[in-house]
Amino acid sequence: MKDHSKKFLQIVDEAKSRIKETDVNTVKAKIDKRDNFYLVDVREQDEWEKGHLPNSIYLGKGIIERDIEKTIEDTNAEIILYCGGGFRSALAADNIQKMGYSNAMSMDGGYSGWVNAGYPIILD
Repeated sequence: MKDHSKKFLQIVDEAKSRIKETDVNTVKAKIDKRDNFYLVDVREQDEWEKGHLPNSIYLGKGIIERDIEKTIEDTNAEIILYCGGGFRSALAADNIQKMGYSNAMSMDGGYSGWVNAGYPIILD
């Protein structure tokens, strides 16, 4: 685990208290069942280019609040956000929830949890 600062972890914990979370196994099952939801990668562009989850779209944490309404118009849509480990995606889920996206959640474990589970990734 990365050496995250105490203040960063504090705001992540606060965000996690306000959002819903899911896990990599649940997301994999939803993909396999072809459930209708948006899977959004909020990592940096260079992280996305090194590999991402199948069926995911890229909306980096730095621009998600600016671009989410153009990309996902339905504020009731199920949206699962992921990052490297589940911290940045929790912050992003908290923010888009404040924008009215009522069914946004963060994938705990993130990309690294997905890879560690042996699930497939997409390489561009």
